[in-house]
This record gives sequence, structure tokens and C-alpha cells, in this order.
Amino acid sequence: MKLPGQDAIARQADEHLVTHRVKLPRKLVEHPIRQVGKRLSTALLVLLVTAFIVYADHDGYTDNSDGSVDLLDAFYYATVTLSTTGYGDITPVSDAARLTNIFVITPLRVLFLIILVGTTLEALTERTREEWRLNRWRSTLRDHTVVVGFGTKGRSAIQTVCATGLRKEQVVVVDPSGKAIEAATAHGYAGVVGDATRSDVLNRAEVYRARQIIIATQRDDTAVLVTLTARQLNRGAKIVVAVREEENAPLLKQSGADAVITSASAAGRLLGLSVLSPAAGMVMEDLISQGSGLDLVERPVIKAEVGKNPRETDDLVVSVLRGHRVLGYDDPAVGGLELTDRLITIVRATPATHVAPDARPLPRD
Repeated sequence: MKLPGQDAIARQADEHLVTHRVKLPRKLVEHPIRQVGKRLSTALLVLLVTAFIVYADHDGYTDNSDGSVDLLDAFYYATVTLSTTGYGDITPVSDAARLTNIFVITPLRVLFLIILVGTTLEALTERTREEWRLNRWRSTLRDHTVVVGFGTKGRSAIQTVCATGLRKEQVVVVDPSGKAIEAATAHGYAGVVGDATRSDVLNRAEVYRARQIIIATQRDDTAVLVTLTARQLNRGAKIVVAVREEENAPLLKQSGADAVITSASAAGRLLGLSVLSPAAGMVMEDLISQGSGLDLVERPVIKAEVGKNPRETDDLVVSVLRGHRVLGYDDPAVGGLELTDRLITIVRATPATHVAPDARPLPRD
């Protein structure tokens, strides 16, 4: 068993200052700086309009200092008026100026205050709104899929399960990289920034209520620690793990994984098959790409199929799941199909057809 850097991982798991947070997917909105810039520009435009309105009717105003109102005085009056400071040193004295203040300056003052106060309130209420969204998300999240690692393997796994009908709202990504979580939320998935070997990070992903857990970390030793932690928090979830080295697969099984995929070996076997037969390699690639062409689907046996041979069903049956055993379609031990059996079949994928992922955990010896 090769576990490079195990001591470093253990030290990292003992740290108590690890920062982690939950990020929910957002609708595409304008950049905050651009929003503030637009509002500031609008406020300045309101100030300019008000100043020029006052200057255009400067004869209707009086200044306590020198009696006349010039352009600078007009800007000064507009500033103190829109900000509701109102020193009273410059006042409208003519009827026209007073009517202008009632029907023009006052609405501009209200607009100015709405722009400034609205921006401030939005900044102050952003945290409260985010907390409300987070609490609502937690209260409705059930039987979801947790994906640890949003690299190439993690993204491909999510695309595959979503192609079978899983909604994006039912996927939670956990990754220590903030950029990876930003990419996940941009795709519509909820994300948790943090080290998945820590139970408090997995708890933020509501892993104890998850139906499926996909572990696609960059290191095998990290995958072992995450699997142990996830299995401790959720005894009933289906846990599937990807590892680089095949010799680490037995340890992952002992740690609680239901299925272990050796990425390097799997890629190597596909390469070897493609060398022997490029067409066969293309078919295998098609089978493992859900949602297009041919798909491998697990489904229960229906009543009309009970007692039949796997070859007598309408679908192309590859294997039969009976209890703890996976039997080939031509295995004599299969005999007639039973109602408790499950079938691995090859079907033609169509845009209107979605088969929901199997919710039942795989049996473990």
C-alpha cells in the first residue's frame, strides 16, 4: 500500500483553523463594482441636473452672503439639498423657484436618496439574504449526491449522473480550492470549500443525509481518509471512489467504499482495447458516456419477465444482479429471472428518456 504524504495529510486533518464555507449557485448577475459604478453615475447625473435647474433660475434664489447665486452656488445648493442637509443660506424666493423645488427638486432629492440608501441597504442585507438561502437549502436537501473533488474525474462523474435525470440542485461539490467551487456553482451545483477529510466540512455538505457519495480526489491517501470519514457519518450511502493505483483498491473497500474505480488501469485497458479494435474502443466509450448513443442501465425485473431467460427479455441483458452476486447473462446459475433480481441492460439513449440512478446501496459482504 503506497500512501505518500500520509503524515502531512494527518497533520492537515488535525488543524483547527481550516476555513470552509458553503456557496450556492447564483443567477448570472452584473459585477458588484459595475453595479455601484452605475448607481454612482446616476447619482452624479441627478446632482448635475439639479444644479443646472437651479442655475437656470438663479434670479429666483437669494444668497445670504452676497445676494446673488452663481454656478458654484447652484452646485452647492444642489448638494446640500439632495443630501437633506439644508443650511438655509441659499433659499428660493420667487414663486417659480419654489414651484420648481416642489415639483422638480424634491423628486430629484428622493431619487438621489433612493440610489444611495438602496446601495447601502443592499450591501447590509446581502449577508442576511445569503444566510436565509443557506438555511432554506439545508432544510430541503435530502437524498442528494455529494461529489468530493471537482477535477476532470469529478466533473465527468457529475455529468454522467445528471444525464440519467439527477437534478443539479441535488448535487453538492466539496473541494479545497475556491476556484473549483466557483466553477461548480457557475454550473449550477452547490459547493463547499474545505478539506473533505474533516467531518465538519462533510457535515456542511449534509453528507449524513446523502444517497450517493462520489470521491474523486487527486491523491489515493486523501481518498482513503475521505472514505473513512464519509462512511462513519453515513452508514447507508453508496460510496464510489476513484484511485490511481490498483493496489490501493482493497484498502478502499475495507474503508467502506462500495465500488472502487482504478482510473489509470481503466484508461489503460481502454487504450489496449482500442489498439486491438478501434471500433470496440469506440463502443465502450459510447457505453460509458450516459445520455447519448448506447447506455448501460440497471433496472429491476418486471412481473412479465419473471421466469424468463435473460435472452428472452425485450432489452439486451448483459448481467443479472442476484443478491450479492453479479451473474453473466449466459450463466447457468441464472435460470429463470426472479422478481428480486436486477438487470444490467444496454439501451438506446433518447433525449426524452431518462433513467433515474439506482437509489439502493450496493450490498457489501
